[in-house]
Amino acid sequence: MKLGRPHGFVNGPDETSTFRTGNVIGMTRGTMGAMMVGSVTTRLILLRGNSASGKSTVAAGLRDRYGQGLALVGQDNLRRDVLRERDVPGGANIGLIDTVARYALDHGYHVVVEGILHAARYAPMLDALRHDHRGRTHAYYLDVPFAETVRRHATKPQAAEFGEAELRRWYRPLDLLPGGTETVIPPTSALDETVARVLRDAGLAAG
Repeated sequence: MKLGRPHGFVNGPDETSTFRTGNVIGMTRGTMGAMMVGSVTTRLILLRGNSASGKSTVAAGLRDRYGQGLALVGQDNLRRDVLRERDVPGGANIGLIDTVARYALDHGYHVVVEGILHAARYAPMLDALRHDHRGRTHAYYLDVPFAETVRRHATKPQAAEFGEAELRRWYRPLDLLPGGTETVIPPTSALDETVARVLRDAGLAAG
């Protein structure tokens, strides 16, 4: 098992600090120190992009290639399946994504956070998580043109649930996080190529 930190390790109560995004309370840096998470050997990977840009597929590829010890924290799973919540400013899923990612990092897992994660709503939480992580963080934005997202969506099981009109309403061209922290993955990058690059950048590639 490729875990970078012993199971059961948690931060002490003296490390707690909070931030607010709308009505959501999360954990972040404080004036007297940070709510530090993970270890120097854990890796945090952020995968963002528009609907049908391939985020979940890349995340699954990372899990398949790496194996046990890598946790997937999916926005759709937590927001839509666990909470049945719409993606709204200050939504409860923002804090839940943060909490699950921190818990997994503190228990020695490498963590992949993936989702649309619009910058206007999720940037404060993701920035705090990145700054509080003791290990390396690698962020990627999957840049796929709108027409290609429509084509890909038509091949997915949930294609009947929503269509081109909804995809157009949700689409944000190159919705990058502030600070230039993300690597943009072009649509010409094949799945295997993208997965291999992320694992190599994070130092998680075999051999």
